[in-house]
Amino acid sequence: MPFSKRFTLTQYLIEERRRFPGASGNFNALVLDAALACKAIARAVAFGELGGVLGNQDSALGGAVNIQGETQKKLDVLSNQYFTRINEWGGNLAGMASEEMEHPYQIPAQHPRGKYLLVFDPLDGSSNIDVNVSVGSIFSILRAPQDVIAQGRDVTEADFLQPGTSQMGAGYAIYGPTTMLVLSVGNGVAGFTLDPTLGEFMLTHPDIQVPVDTQEFAINASNSRFWEAPVKRYVDECLAGKPGPRGKDFNMRWIASMVAEAHRILMRGGVFMYPRDTKDVTKPGRLRLLYEANPIGFIMEQAGGRASTGRQPVLRVTPSSLHQRIGLVFGSKNEVERIERYHTEPVEVESGNPLFGKSSLFRD
Repeated sequence: MPFSKRFTLTQYLIEERRRFPGASGNFNALVLDAALACKAIARAVAFGELGGVLGNQDSALGGAVNIQGETQKKLDVLSNQYFTRINEWGGNLAGMASEEMEHPYQIPAQHPRGKYLLVFDPLDGSSNIDVNVSVGSIFSILRAPQDVIAQGRDVTEADFLQPGTSQMGAGYAIYGPTTMLVLSVGNGVAGFTLDPTLGEFMLTHPDIQVPVDTQEFAINASNSRFWEAPVKRYVDECLAGKPGPRGKDFNMRWIASMVAEAHRILMRGGVFMYPRDTKDVTKPGRLRLLYEANPIGFIMEQAGGRASTGRQPVLRVTPSSLHQRIGLVFGSKNEVERIERYHTEPVEVESGNPLFGKSSLFRD
């Protein structure tokens, strides 16, 4: 389609801003800065080995293990630097928090401070970067507490501990065959494709909607021995296919890059599960609530899907710490609601597995 028929990201944000005549424009500027960081990361990802950015981070250059206890890739560190340096100077933010930093990032004294908080995973799925699988960036925008805005004080961890329902906007970029930015500012979900000749994100997927039904699910089956009974029941029923209790065949997918999983579901439906399990009882889940589960959950809900812990809507969970982990299920609404229901219902024999029948090891 000709350029004149496409909205740029800037034009889209201006149209959205017109719904709020009193808006200052700071929010739009923040989104554009986040998008600029994503463009910079996309370029680094595209060069790969040619740019010398693959492999693990040298401990002598800033540490090889992050606060999560995970090995840092060179691109993890570079992506984090892009987000902080591009967003610190514009006067839109009171502070930032990242998967790669133990404590909140303070806006340097020489820069003005604003009324928003930015939380982000600078490079989701980075364990796949060396094998050229799609990776991405995830970000969430919150409003800073009133006393932070009024006093201009340094932010603390407590300032970020807001439920997902408090998000002003959220988005992710996916770095694949094309680079796309998927964004919600609380009025549905829109997808933008990066035009490499213009250097602009162009609106290509307006009003994205997640189909309410699906025949596709994503889960790491190698963890099946650690799953709770409701999750095992759901997967067993899907695997039973058309002869089983669901009466239809399912396909299973697993990319191990949540941005890629979320993008597939937004484009064609499906359900993603990284549930709480018994593999490590000290961790109530694998994914981080503030900068993974909440922004992806916000986008899913805005697109007509559902996001849950399996027991409650994930957006209603009040965070207890900056790097809190949580179980997550999201995607096509009817499937997520079924999984939630299985967490509250007594387990039935229809799963076809005697371990999960009414007279089983898992009976109430």
